[in-house]
This record gives sequence, C-alpha cells and structure tokens, in this order.
Amino acid sequence: MKKLLAGALLSVSALTLAACGEEEGSKLVVGASNTPHAVILEEVKPILEEQGIELVIESYQDYVLPNKDLDSGDLDANYFQHIPYFESQKADFGYDFSNAGEIHIEPIGLYSKKYGSIEKLPEGATILMSNSVADHGRILAMLEAKGLIKLADGVDKTKAEVKDIVENPKNLEFDANYESALMVQLYENEEGDAVLINSNYAIDAGINPLEDSIAIEDSESPYVNIIAVNSGDEDNKEIKALVEALKSEEIQDFILSEWGGSVVPVK
Repeated sequence: MKKLLAGALLSVSALTLAACGEEEGSKLVVGASNTPHAVILEEVKPILEEQGIELVIESYQDYVLPNKDLDSGDLDANYFQHIPYFESQKADFGYDFSNAGEIHIEPIGLYSKKYGSIEKLPEGATILMSNSVADHGRILAMLEAKGLIKLADGVDKTKAEVKDIVENPKNLEFDANYESALMVQLYENEEGDAVLINSNYAIDAGINPLEDSIAIEDSESPYVNIIAVNSGDEDNKEIKALVEALKSEEIQDFILSEWGGSVVPVK
C-alpha cells in the first residue's frame, strides 16, 4: 500500500513539474518564404529562446497558402508579403488580419540575359511579369522611374495596370501570365527580352539583385514586408517579442551584412 501511495505521489509530482515546464515557455509558429524571411527568422530564434519562446518556422514556396494557413489558425503569424499585397488579399478573401510590424524591403528588379542595360532594350521588347496583380503597380512605377514608360496623371501607382500607360517610347510589350515562382526559370531560359523578378525569388536562386539586374527599385519603396497576424493577436506578448527582435539592431545589421543592400531593413 505504501509503495502504491509513493508511486502515485511521484506520478503527481512528475505531472506537476511537466505542467510548470509548459507554463514557463511558449511556442510561436510563423510561416515564411524561404529567402530571406526564413533565414532572418533563424537568426531570431535564439533571441526569442532567451525569452522562453520557441520559434517554429514553416517555409512556403508560394504567396497564397501562408495567408490561408494564418486564417485557419495553423500559423500564429506569417512573414512573406508586402503591404499592398496584404491589403489586396484582405479585400479579395475577407481575411481579418492586422499588420503587427514593418520589417524590410526587397527591391524588385528587371533582369535580362540578352541585354546589359535598359538603354539597350530594343523597340518592341517583351517584358515578362508575374500575374500577381498586387505587384503590377509596383513594377510599372519602377519602370516609369527608370524612364521606360509614363503612367497617366493621377493614377494610384500602387494599383496601376498596363492600361494606365500613356507613354511607351520603346513600344514595350508586357506579358503578365506567369506565376511569381516561375520568373527565375523564365529568366534562366532566356524567355522574353527582360523579366521582372521579386528579390526573394532572385536571392533564393543565387541571383544578386544589385549586381545582376539591369534596373532595380529604389530603397524608398512603399512595398514593405510585414509580420501579419489575425486581428487581435498583434498585442500578444509573443508577437510583440518577435517584432521587437526583428527590428533590433542585431537583426538589422545581419540583414545588411547578409544581403549587402538587396534586402533593406526598415527602422
């Protein structure tokens, strides 16, 4: 009887200790693009671990599933999208998301295997761009800034479309029928005359946006990548700790050192 009682007491003690251990720490599941987002989050892991937060990183290759999984509750947050895309996804799918923090910018670039500069693009050159409508305004605004086209006065450049082009001196042709993840392959296959590629895909494929592009977006771009959460979660201590760590001097220095300006942290 004494042995049974002692065993029961030991079991209760073990359960109590396990419960205390669970209370001491917490887990935060964040969905992210492979590069640079997941790489940056790996650097954040030890910072959060010191605060008793286990950071679990789920990597994604596309721009659709991370928001679906956030909405379903499979993720606590995601880190892959810029603000205009975030807003368009909320409008299109009715997601009740909030922006918990602005982290970095990935300048979009124009790449060509055939021509070494935008000046050398020929009359009627074909420009390949993704079918991500949220990026079209960004792309066209960048091409306008480089002097290749002119958009109609008064148009919201974050929402501009090809039909908003009013001046096109080189008579460039735009083909926007491709998934974002395929743009690197199109570039490597020398399809079209020039290809617009998001920096996360370029970097992931070993392409240096600063060195390999023939034109690149200015660092003052409004297309800031953010931490997205379900509304109400932005005040959770784990989310606040994540954002604080990502905006810390240590992580911002890492971003600048790792990518040399191809990824730009936001203060």
